[in-house]
Amino acid sequence: MSAEAADREAATSSRPCTPPQTSWFEFLLEEALLETHLKKPCPDPPPVQLIVQFLEQASKPSVNEQNQVQPPPDNKRNRILKLLALKVAAHLKWDLDVLEKSLSVPVLNMLLNELLCISKVPPGTKHVDVDLSSLPPNTAMAILLYNRWAIRTIVQSSFPVKQVKPGPPQLNAMNQIQQEKELTENILKVLKEQAADSILVLEAALKLNKDLYVHTIRTLDLLAMEPGMVNGETESSTAGLKISTEEMQCQIGSSSLHCTIDEKRLAGYCQACGVLTSSSNSTSQQSTPYSQIHCCMRCGNYQELVKIFLEDNITLRLPVQFRQSVMRELFQKAQQGNDVLDEICFRICTCNTVCDVMQGRAIGIQFNQLFLKPNKEKIDFLLEVCSRSINLEHASESLKRKMAAFLKNMCLSLEDLQLVFMISSHELFITLLKDDERKLLIDQMRKRSPRVNLCTKPVTSFYDIPASASVNIGQLEHQLILSVDPWRIRQILIELHGMTSERQFWTISSKWEVPNVYGSVILGIKDNLTRDLVYILMAKGLHCSAIKDFVHAKQLFAACLELVTEFSPKLRQVMLNEMLLLDIYTHEAGAGASGERPPPDLISRVRGYLEMRVPDIPLRQVVAEECVAFMLNWRENEYLTMQVPLLLVQTNPYVKLGQLLAATCKELPGPKESRRTAKDLWEVVVQICSVSNQHKRGSDGRVSLIKQRESTLGIMYRYVSMKYLIKSEPLVLTTILSLFVKLHNVREDIVNDIAAEHISIWPSTIPNLQSVDFEAVAVTVKELVSYALTINSNNHFWLIIQADIYFATNQYSAALHYYLQAGAVCSDFFNKMVPPDVYTDQVAILCQFLREIDYKTAFKALQEQNSHDAMDSYYDYIWDVTILEYLTYLHHKRGETDKRQIAIKAIGQTELNASNPEEVLQLAAQRRKKKFLQAMAKLYF
Repeated sequence: MSAEAADREAATSSRPCTPPQTSWFEFLLEEALLETHLKKPCPDPPPVQLIVQFLEQASKPSVNEQNQVQPPPDNKRNRILKLLALKVAAHLKWDLDVLEKSLSVPVLNMLLNELLCISKVPPGTKHVDVDLSSLPPNTAMAILLYNRWAIRTIVQSSFPVKQVKPGPPQLNAMNQIQQEKELTENILKVLKEQAADSILVLEAALKLNKDLYVHTIRTLDLLAMEPGMVNGETESSTAGLKISTEEMQCQIGSSSLHCTIDEKRLAGYCQACGVLTSSSNSTSQQSTPYSQIHCCMRCGNYQELVKIFLEDNITLRLPVQFRQSVMRELFQKAQQGNDVLDEICFRICTCNTVCDVMQGRAIGIQFNQLFLKPNKEKIDFLLEVCSRSINLEHASESLKRKMAAFLKNMCLSLEDLQLVFMISSHELFITLLKDDERKLLIDQMRKRSPRVNLCTKPVTSFYDIPASASVNIGQLEHQLILSVDPWRIRQILIELHGMTSERQFWTISSKWEVPNVYGSVILGIKDNLTRDLVYILMAKGLHCSAIKDFVHAKQLFAACLELVTEFSPKLRQVMLNEMLLLDIYTHEAGAGASGERPPPDLISRVRGYLEMRVPDIPLRQVVAEECVAFMLNWRENEYLTMQVPLLLVQTNPYVKLGQLLAATCKELPGPKESRRTAKDLWEVVVQICSVSNQHKRGSDGRVSLIKQRESTLGIMYRYVSMKYLIKSEPLVLTTILSLFVKLHNVREDIVNDIAAEHISIWPSTIPNLQSVDFEAVAVTVKELVSYALTINSNNHFWLIIQADIYFATNQYSAALHYYLQAGAVCSDFFNKMVPPDVYTDQVAILCQFLREIDYKTAFKALQEQNSHDAMDSYYDYIWDVTILEYLTYLHHKRGETDKRQIAIKAIGQTELNASNPEEVLQLAAQRRKKKFLQAMAKLYF
């Protein structure tokens, strides 16, 4: 062997060998491996990665013999994987700081739900309804840990997140990121809806006076054992890691190892809360600059505010972030029309700028903007701030040089020589700059060429705006996030791209989102600046539209349209479509809300969109939905039924559905021959409501950890209900309600049908009944009728539907409320007779309201002991003698003498005598009906 080969072999043999990473399935095969692995100094994979791997494997779906994807089976393998994930979390002492830092919201949500499950918390139980003191310590601890995480997650989601700089745009990666966002948003939506309950749970926990225990690896092993193998140790005993009452109150749900207090942060919270609440000790309230500034802002004492900032330029007690936040608040107030604050904004900005200079920070762009038009007063105040902010006797040479450089640059930036002389002749300037420096400055000013004043130069192009290299990139990014002025957005982006060409500025805010169907086109733009500008303008415009800030949305879309028109016909059409959608929203929220018809131009543009056949144009389905709903809202039935092109009906499912709805509404009420369109609409809706066995996988072939299936209910909302869109045409909503009520009634296990208008026009059977997702249908009916009542709470047909739903679900009190309300709105609060078609057999809560009195049901109800404990107070409202006679017999049988006498007295009223003429008996009945219904209505309304 040569010497060179021997050296290579020796080097290879001496190189340390990296052990292979332990695979997740190895922990399934060897029970003791997990604890051994977790005890290593640097386990590979780390604990949090193990949690993700275990839960991901446990949630993988299975495939049956028909190659259909099924939910993850509840087998021993998956249960062990979930238990392993819980053990890893227990090893981490359930430290939410560690878990939240490394696990996504969906993964952590699944982990904590598994903890609730293994801790014997019944699924679907509302935690606020549980008495924590009566639960086993580990169970109560699991509930507290979940609700503590819920509140922490809600708070954390309210903070702006700066995304990590991505690599080159990849569509697959974007889709995965988008799916993760949607999953997280869905979970956050649920957590926010339950936030009030979570707060109540945590507040109740503060009142507990017993120690709790959190699960450890040992207690989780005990829970996993077969019954009879626990050797007397149970989950409800004092097993696990003890959490004392004091620790739980200090940090609800943490172990002693993690009950740490950040004293500085706590002091900051106390100080922040102090300025928001009144204090009996007024002197302590004014002891800090923060409270003084808050008082000045609240009382409008802005001169005192300037004084505090001037003093702080010497003491430097206020953090720069706080100073900037005060300045931003003042700028916002000034922009809202408070002209008095313009001068205050300049003064505070000047104080902050001088403070930045002395601390070596870059000068903010606000100062440059405010000095575009300098004058004597501004220069005077600037010199005053500079003089009061530096103590020349004690200042360091470095500080003096910073101040001198600032004053010198101010001189070079000014065009007016009189203003320059004000600075150069000031005592501070003369002290800080040496003679030769002052002479050099004067020579520079003489030689410089005349400059153009930017404030008077018209901006003819977006790319004519100069960049200011002195502005900090972080400050510009912050302004970019806040601004909704398209011209200002362009200016900031030009400046940012002038500073660095490596950044993708469309990624700096996680709140900027454009639909995936547009994203691929926009991210395909080669020029970085143009790509950032188009993406941000569209994202901000969509956000403004979503929050109903239509004015700014239109400005942003118009600027984006002007920009893309120059280079992309495809994006130009996209922007025209979005502006059409925005105009629809604007009309519906404005003139349309009061019933004013849209202008003909808008109707024409909607028709143009529906008939558009431009190839390769990315389309958002919501635009088509809104356009069809718009035509239905404004009764453009003639167009939808007669004028819409046949090809459009055949190729656009939204137009097809709109045509069937319009045709059905147009023919109501009509002869039986007109039910053909109703049958066609019925068949389309039944097909939509049928459960599909097809499942989609991601582009990488994997099924996500928490699967997001496109539910039948979601399809119904998009294609059928158009829920909140149908505002101006109640007949469309009535038709959809009628159809879904009929679809709900055809299921085989229905005991009580729901009544609705025009229900007879729909078919009575479905060929493949098992394929319909009736659970989703029931939810849709509830959602539709709830929305319908927000449009018109006096529609007695809709009120009856709502009442029938409550009656069918055994919520009799709520049902009675809506039955009474339905009768009241159509009878002038029961001063007139209730129309006979309002109260059907099912609606008649009192059997004597029926056309044929149901004595069997009436007698059965009277026999219920808890149904008539105060029944005698209602005897004056009963007009049927048979029922009164039965009451007499019943009280006699029970020995209730007093109540029997009341019943006999009611029978003895002359107007109830069976020998009376029919009109007298009818008048007596109507009078008692009126009194009874009015009395009941007072109890419920």
